[in-house]
Amino acid sequence: MFNPSQDDVRRFFCSVYAKSRQGLAMEAIETLTGQWIDEHPEYHADLADADAAVARVYDSQKGETNPFLHLSMHLSISEQCSIDQPRGIRQAVELLTARRDSLHGAHHETMEFLGRMLWESQRSGRPPDGHAYIDSVQRAATRD
Repeated sequence: MFNPSQDDVRRFFCSVYAKSRQGLAMEAIETLTGQWIDEHPEYHADLADADAAVARVYDSQKGETNPFLHLSMHLSISEQCSIDQPRGIRQAVELLTARRDSLHGAHHETMEFLGRMLWESQRSGRPPDGHAYIDSVQRAATRD
């Protein structure tokens, strides 16, 4: 099973950013990653130096956003939708995207629900509740 370290993940994002800036050929996952990186110019400075990225500590208590976590969640949601796992997530995100008229915005809302599902799973010691996750996304897509 693929189990990258934090350093591996950060170096991956930095290498994709470098390849994108240099116009180099990329694999499919790198192309998708590059698209999400392009949506977040505020992270470009963090991605420009792999060694600094590996050493950096992001403190959410101080309001710092971890760009690597954020981009990883974009990729996770993209993958979930591509394989419709958990079943129904593709439709729920598509509905939310249509409602918000923005895939990017829909992803950001979905991230909140994904993070909540994972936190509740860790807290309770139970497997993640995919049904509750999808229900949350669907509710967001249908409320006024």
